[in-house]
Amino acid sequence: MPHFILEYTDNLKGDLDVTSLLRSVNQALLKQDDIIPIGGLRSRAIELKDYVVADGQEDDAFVHATLKLGKGRTDEEKKRLCDELYEVITNDLEELFNKRYMAFSLELFEFTHPTYKKNNIHERYKNLKKG
Repeated sequence: MPHFILEYTDNLKGDLDVTSLLRSVNQALLKQDDIIPIGGLRSRAIELKDYVVADGQEDDAFVHATLKLGKGRTDEEKKRLCDELYEVITNDLEELFNKRYMAFSLELFEFTHPTYKKNNIHERYKNLKKG
């Protein structure tokens, strides 16, 4: 189930390589294959056109990342995931931080109730391991 959602203000569009950032995030998460199932991972970005940052008087920007997980991982595993993601994303955003005012945040959301889902992508990866 892991879902990664990146929200970013549209004033970053020309300077932020969203596809590259999503690929870096996926690579970082997939290194944690003991707790991140490859067939369940989804990463996506949402460009925000309607927003106000701070007092709204400047061209400030923000990036907010959310990692959604099903329950079952230890606090240590969740911390390891978030620490890794924070490092990957802040490294990717470093150049932007050096040239403009912006904010970055990362949150972890853990589902506490069952989720309803259907996914046959897992089967492909199980078959690859067998073959």
